[in-house]
Amino acid sequence: MPVPEPQPCSAPAAENSSGAGLTLLVIEDDPAGTLTAPELSAAAGARVRIRAARNLTEAGRLLTDDVDCILLDLALPAGAETRGDREGEEDALATLKHVLRIAPRHAVLALTTEDDAELAAEAVRVGAQDHLFRGELDSRLLSRAIRYAVERKRADVAQRQLTESRLRAQENARLERGLLPTPLLDGSDLRFAARYRPGRSRALLGGDFYDTVRTPDGTVHAMIGDVCGHGPDEAALGVELRIAWRALTLAGLCGDELLSTLQQVLEHERESEEIFATLCTVDIAPDGRRAGLCLAGHPAPLIARHGRAAQLLPYEDGGPALGLLPRARWPRRQVELGGAWSLMMYTDGLIEGRVGDGTQRLGQDGMLAMVNRQLAEGLTGEDLLEAAVTQARELNGGELTDDVAVLLLDRDQDPARLRAPGSGRSVSIPRPRPASPAGAQRPPL
Repeated sequence: MPVPEPQPCSAPAAENSSGAGLTLLVIEDDPAGTLTAPELSAAAGARVRIRAARNLTEAGRLLTDDVDCILLDLALPAGAETRGDREGEEDALATLKHVLRIAPRHAVLALTTEDDAELAAEAVRVGAQDHLFRGELDSRLLSRAIRYAVERKRADVAQRQLTESRLRAQENARLERGLLPTPLLDGSDLRFAARYRPGRSRALLGGDFYDTVRTPDGTVHAMIGDVCGHGPDEAALGVELRIAWRALTLAGLCGDELLSTLQQVLEHERESEEIFATLCTVDIAPDGRRAGLCLAGHPAPLIARHGRAAQLLPYEDGGPALGLLPRARWPRRQVELGGAWSLMMYTDGLIEGRVGDGTQRLGQDGMLAMVNRQLAEGLTGEDLLEAAVTQARELNGGELTDDVAVLLLDRDQDPARLRAPGSGRSVSIPRPRPASPAGAQRPPL
């Protein structure tokens, strides 16, 4: 599941300053000995507000988000705040390290003497944006150093946020790819293809899910479902339902018994009682000519038989979506598939896109007409699914807002040829593509 992004902390003035004015917090024994605000303002050409603190405790009270930069005297005696991590050891930069801990998002300048050049360089390595020598300090140099430190800190923060964002995106992608299904169809003569487009931007997973497995008796079980909603919580619930379906199917459950158990999983795992999921399951007999169909509030699959136009499988006997009724039942209907056929299962994201600028939806009738035209053009397998999703998006006038999952199972009585309905000609059915190498795109959930 995607790793959640942390809420941003309130940014210090270093990130919000427009350049009209700056606030400097001076931490040293004798703040009055440092340049005064009028001197700095004259050198900088802008208003500079100075806050003075004689010790770290006082600095902690004065350190607020509107402070742009901190000027720390490295000669400031270490107080009780700096003790603990290195007790018994003397650390010349203990005060600086403490300031960096309590002000991780503020620019820091280290102030020392020319005799401590090595200590000044070490202060920069530890985390200060720059160092200044007390004997060379004047208003113009300090003003320039403050602005340089503020801009450098802003750039450092932006770079760190960008790096964290990239690492988070990479981790999300790794997590999501690890949750993608791998169809288990070894020993079956059925061909499998799938397409998925999440409704969330920059996501691999959504609330839609599907899976396909073949049990030892030769039956091929296929499922497609849709959790209401589009966020990471819905994606997580969809993964849980898919894994539960696979485990229950391999354990021998099907039909009403399987869906009743899945409803229990949904009721235990959902965040709210308002969350529900639609589901369609198909159990294809070992000979490939018959199937059992269960619908739980889900659109009926589309079937294109050899030599005939595509049509919807019967859907009058479907039951409610999972999670709506506590004692619901889902009858299992037997359907005849025939010798050569293509079975397409889909989620409502494919049919709920608009057609043109009006309010008309594509709907199941529009999808049937669209798929029949594509079959007549000789499209099959992955090419057919890609064309269907692409055309639905084009008819919508842009990206579809809902998740879209489409699954296709093909069986050809003649393993080499299949006649496209209405085309009057035969087209070759491509064999399954070999497994994708590492790093290549896998079929998404």
